[in-house]
Amino acid sequence: MTTDDKTARLGAVYQAESAEDVARVYDEWAENYDSDMSLAGYRHPAISLAILARHVPKDASPLLDAGAGTGLIGEWLAITGYTHVEGLDLSQGMLAVAGRKGVYKALHQAALGTTLQFADNHFAAIISAGVFTSGHVGVEGLDDLLRICRPGGVIVLTIKDVLWQESFSRRFSELEAAGTIRMIDDTGPYVSMPGEEGTTPSRCVALKVS
Repeated sequence: MTTDDKTARLGAVYQAESAEDVARVYDEWAENYDSDMSLAGYRHPAISLAILARHVPKDASPLLDAGAGTGLIGEWLAITGYTHVEGLDLSQGMLAVAGRKGVYKALHQAALGTTLQFADNHFAAIISAGVFTSGHVGVEGLDDLLRICRPGGVIVLTIKDVLWQESFSRRFSELEAAGTIRMIDDTGPYVSMPGEEGTTPSRCVALKVS
């Protein structure tokens, strides 16, 4: 694997034009994903886990890793003491790698932005890192996460800053005004992959559901 291979895979993800394209690229990338993202200095999992740990007790259950990929966050949640985590991802190839790690109570294949198969108010907390970004999921993916997170629960999201400016900031203001959520944490902009030239900023936020 070369740096050019890694860059090509990252580029293919961001240029995907449909959910099917995204799933195909990730299926093909699954076996190399962890090593590629390590080389890129991928920060989203560590930052989002730190924000979640600040607001969610270890005995909270169940948790959802929405956009679990190969299970990077699931591994770290298990290490830090969160014992009931379920994973959801669009890519069956990524879920296959995540399943081998043995850290999830259940794995589900589904696309954010659709109506998910979970009951209303089901999860105590939801974490979603690297999903709300270019070529992936926009603000339309937020509503169903709010539906499946119980009142008093916490949702931790990383959001590409360009999407924050275009739609998320306004939508969060609307939801706060309606009493649906309260934003309880916001890192502000940071570079998610300092080892990858040209990476644009993202941020990580935490929402408490009313």
